[in-house]
Amino acid sequence: MRKPGLSALLGTLFGALLATTAVTAPTATAAPSAIDFSGTVALSNCSGSLVKLASAPTSGPALVLTNGHCYEGGFLSPGQVLVNKSSTRSFTLLSPTGSNRATLRATKVAYATMTDTDITLYQLNTTYDAIRSSYGISPLEIATTHPTAGTAIKVVSGYWKRIYSCNIDGFVYRLKEGDWTWKDSIRYTSTCNTIGGTSGSPIEDPNGKLIGINNTGNEDGERCTVDNPCEVDQSGNVTVHQGTNYGEETYLLAGCMTGSTVDLTKAGCALPKP
Repeated sequence: MRKPGLSALLGTLFGALLATTAVTAPTATAAPSAIDFSGTVALSNCSGSLVKLASAPTSGPALVLTNGHCYEGGFLSPGQVLVNKSSTRSFTLLSPTGSNRATLRATKVAYATMTDTDITLYQLNTTYDAIRSSYGISPLEIATTHPTAGTAIKVVSGYWKRIYSCNIDGFVYRLKEGDWTWKDSIRYTSTCNTIGGTSGSPIEDPNGKLIGINNTGNEDGERCTVDNPCEVDQSGNVTVHQGTNYGEETYLLAGCMTGSTVDLTKAGCALPKP
């Protein structure tokens, strides 16, 4: 899971230097001008994004999406689901160039789980209209369909202010890491070599739509341990791909929302329920 380790936390003391170094690292290609840091946020331990359904009114409460394992209360247990839990967590909203633009604050965790997927969705104490009016920032639109293998993607980390460029290599039937199992995960090609702190980064398609959320990678070549997820196919065969990184799809979230509200009773909603 891509929360920052000790070295990453120490590195925040030299954030500007490291961010510059990271952007010029030879393994990550520069993002096109169409995709920048617009709509992204930085958390204390992860990355995230301001997100919205296309059909949601801009006058409604704004939402921020990050990983379930980035929840401020710690890792959620397998099978655990949080709905409408009070929160006052803060987020740093970034400008298109990656500078700190504003501080946003949550009123609640609208939904969170580490079962089948790895997401925490926060509801804020302000609206999309207010954010746009005050800071000139619009949310990322949540795509409503399953992503496609081969799609060019950008993984945009607000924590490190770094953009990774690669393609969707394919999809993993089951991705197992420690006690957790995720379904139909996105596998990246090698140039998205994400690191600690990139957890929760939005995965954007060439049109800038949100199609997934970055969450983990196999660091040491271990089998199915924390920070070393393994792939399990439909026949139960287990494979390990050291250095390979993964994300979780977000179209399922769109299927469980009405406007800015999570509705787990909505017809076709496939997210885990409490």
